[in-house]
This record gives sequence, C-alpha cells and structure tokens, in this order.
Amino acid sequence: MKYALFLGCMIPLRLPNLEYATRNVLAEFGVELVDMREATCCPDPIGIRNMDYLTWLAIAARNLAVADEMGLDILTLCNGCYETLKTAYVTLTEDAEMREKINEILAKANREFKGKAKVKHLLEVFYHDIGLQKIREMVKRPLEGLKVAAHYGCHILRPSEILKFDDPENPRKLDELVEALGATPQQYEMKTLCCGAGLRNVMSEYSIRMAREKLVRVKEAGADCMVVACPFCFIQYDMGQFEIRRLTKERFDIPVFYFSELLGYAIGLSPRELGLGMHRVKVDRVLKKIR
Repeated sequence: MKYALFLGCMIPLRLPNLEYATRNVLAEFGVELVDMREATCCPDPIGIRNMDYLTWLAIAARNLAVADEMGLDILTLCNGCYETLKTAYVTLTEDAEMREKINEILAKANREFKGKAKVKHLLEVFYHDIGLQKIREMVKRPLEGLKVAAHYGCHILRPSEILKFDDPENPRKLDELVEALGATPQQYEMKTLCCGAGLRNVMSEYSIRMAREKLVRVKEAGADCMVVACPFCFIQYDMGQFEIRRLTKERFDIPVFYFSELLGYAIGLSPRELGLGMHRVKVDRVLKKIR
C-alpha cells in the first residue's frame, strides 16, 4: 500500500507528534507514504469556503492535481482536510461545467484536475485497506479492560451524502477499530456532538462550553480515555481541559489519544516511538492500566 501523504496545517505546526506516531505505525503495516511536497493548505472547509467558494475549490483542486501527478491516492490525517478534499473531488468529478472552470484556473499554474487520485482518511485506510482482521493479528499488547470513548468529529461524518464514511447518526467504524485492539468502546450521551473547535477564534466561550459538555458526558460514562481521529479535536479535548480548569476550576484529567497512538501502543510500539510524552493531559495512568 502506497499513498500520497497530505499533512495539512494543524499537524506540522502544532502536533508533529501525531505525524511521528502515524508514520511509525503505518510502517509496521507495510504502508509506504510519499510526501506531497507541493501541497498547500486544504483549505479550511468552513471559513474560506464560506468567504469565496470558487477560490476554496480551486485551491483544493490544485492539491488533488498534485496527487494526480504523483499517481497516488491521498491519505489525510485530518477530518477538515478530508472533508475539503473529498468534497472537491466529488464536486469536480460530477460537475463537468465546474471542472472546466476550475481547470481554466489551474492551467495558469500548469496544473489540471483529472480525478485519478481518490481521497482517504486515515481511519478508512485502517478500516478498509488494512482491515480489522490484520489489526487484530498485529496486536501484541491487548488493551483489555480499557474503556475508550470514541469521538468521531463532524468533518468525517458530514455531509454524509458526499463523504459516505459512516452513519452520521450512529457511527460505528472507530468503535470497531477500538474493539480490534482489545479495548471496550464506551457509549456516552451526545457522542456525535461537535467538539466546538470551529468556534475557537470567533466565540471562544461557546467553544470551551461545548468541549466541557462532551467531557462531562465521557466522565459520567466512566471512560478511561478518549480517542479521536482529528488533530483539531485532539487539541480541543487535550489542551482544552486546561482552559476549562482555568475558567471553571473543574478538573477532568481524561487522557486523549489520536487513534494511531492507541493502535501503535497495542501493536507493541513504545511511548517514545509514539510521542506520548507530548500530551498535555498525561497518559501514564492509562498505560499502567494496560500493562
């Protein structure tokens, strides 16, 4: 398996440990990653799209064109990048008039969208391309007894008619991946609630309130930790716990894992190989429980 790796903005700038962990984990499964050195921001599926749709689509199409030239499908580690790139891909493959308009723009940069490179989220690669059975076979350190609350995030589920990743009302794939590691998916109220990260720069109070609401439900359900599939969601729940503590004096101490970190530990990689020391909410308690 070989993919064009689209890192986006958030991971290189703020969470390089998630890239480090994911590269190490995928290498264990024989997956080859080729860097998209000419890629740009995806761009953001909310702000830029709402300000100038044509510019948003053209920038996304340019990234898709880079992957076309590489002859590889795109692998993205971020929900927002996934929504932008896949939405652009579906739009341009289904709308010939828009495709012609966008390719006129791309021609100025000697690029062309051909629609050969598909867009895949990291969870899709683990769930469909690698498969649950292969993951089970690779587990050396079963996460037995660990109760894990899965947070999917908005941009991997909706718009469901385009992304088609999972049931947006009752998603199961991340839970099944957690089960493949030997852990127990912990069900909790408001499971599909947005993390609130999209409001950080415009309505920070509401953003923190939404994160707190989810953390309250996770704690009430008795989960040992959370697992996410998006770097922005990771920041919202990991660093966000300190912001909540500063504002409300509440302390949750719920460790948050990006999925490849949890998978990496289950298949025998060390905390150092997974960059687990970079978490704001320390994960030691969870690792001790697994041992």
